[in-house]
Amino acid sequence: MGRGTWSGIVPDGLWEIAKPLIPEQQARPQGGRTANAPDETLFAAIIYILVSGCAWRALPPCFGVSRSTAHRRFLIWSRAGVWGRLHEAVLHLLDDTGLIDVSRVVLNSAHVRAKKGGEHTGPSPGDRDKPGSKMHVLSDANGLSLIVGVSAGNTHDSEGLKPMVAGKQTRHDPHRGRYFKPQRLHADKAYDRPDLRKWLRGKRIGVRITREGIESSERLGRRRWVIERTMSWLSGYRRLSPRYERNPRNYLAFLGLATAMCCYKRLIRLTT
Repeated sequence: MGRGTWSGIVPDGLWEIAKPLIPEQQARPQGGRTANAPDETLFAAIIYILVSGCAWRALPPCFGVSRSTAHRRFLIWSRAGVWGRLHEAVLHLLDDTGLIDVSRVVLNSAHVRAKKGGEHTGPSPGDRDKPGSKMHVLSDANGLSLIVGVSAGNTHDSEGLKPMVAGKQTRHDPHRGRYFKPQRLHADKAYDRPDLRKWLRGKRIGVRITREGIESSERLGRRRWVIERTMSWLSGYRRLSPRYERNPRNYLAFLGLATAMCCYKRLIRLTT
């Protein structure tokens, strides 16, 4: 199958970044070789699933790979941490060109309905107690996603603050990982807890969290609108909303890939 059949699915240059991160194919324990499908084709097929939101069984025949092969390779690459390292590699490129601004970071979360249930789901108080999850995003001042996470739908937003801020250092490669130390953190009143304010100050991070019943969210909203835009970008990847994966690691894998693509598209837009 010619690459031109699906070339528009993968942004130009993204495969060249991802290729060194792809693990080598392993021989099967029962003998024989794994399906001899090009990694580039499988990468495009996985992105198609992410963008379109279709089931694996509905993968178009134009890719020339079976749905089971594409799904199996997605699981293998997800367990190998490919999507997180791809996101990290794109962040490094953004950092090299001076496009990451951590003078302030913005934290927010969004509810996602979980169609099939599974781990890290719970009754959502805002969606008639239907099972769901929460997508957590920590962005820089311009809305570039630095860290993403997933929790159960009935977990309070504030519970995500510490793990998200503590994860601001990329850890996939200790030799190349970079430390993005934010100066200030912006968040809405859902994160207004004295213990969280104290914890942030202990990290020497300025606190810009709306005080419930005291401050208007509109003033701080002038800084937080970028995270709403980022959430909108991510929701455009149909495999993310609603959540179809019962295993939260698979959902987080798709979220990591979507985040890498959003950051890469922003890199291309700002440097060309």
